[in-house]
Amino acid sequence: MPDNQTSACFIDTNIWLYAFIETSETTKSARARTLIQENDPIVSTQVINEVCVNLLRRANFTEEQITQLVESFYEKYRVIELTKSVLLLASQVRQQYSLSFWDSTIVAAALSAGVPVLYSEDMQHGLTIEEQLQICNPFL
Repeated sequence: MPDNQTSACFIDTNIWLYAFIETSETTKSARARTLIQENDPIVSTQVINEVCVNLLRRANFTEEQITQLVESFYEKYRVIELTKSVLLLASQVRQQYSLSFWDSTIVAAALSAGVPVLYSEDMQHGLTIEEQLQICNPFL
């Protein structure tokens, strides 16, 4: 359970992958792990799906490891489902901010979670969405 020092935030797929896969980018891996440990991360079903497919492909995870990972996400973190309202919000976000389909669903999930920050390496650092969500690249 998060303590009073942590803050809720949405963490995009790429940050989780840096935390789970050891690469030559050890600084990014360490930063990703710290970010996850020092905050109260929120994820969406889309993020879980993307993490799983990448771990199967790039890190040769077994189905047992994937099953354990999915269980762990649901036990440890708040998971935002891609509901009708989230998908419709994603459509509005796409139109207003010219984001890709996948990025807009991530942003819509973060907006519906009510968090102030979305950590992502792939989206525009500093972009503020709906005057309530700021996108932050934690590696800059």
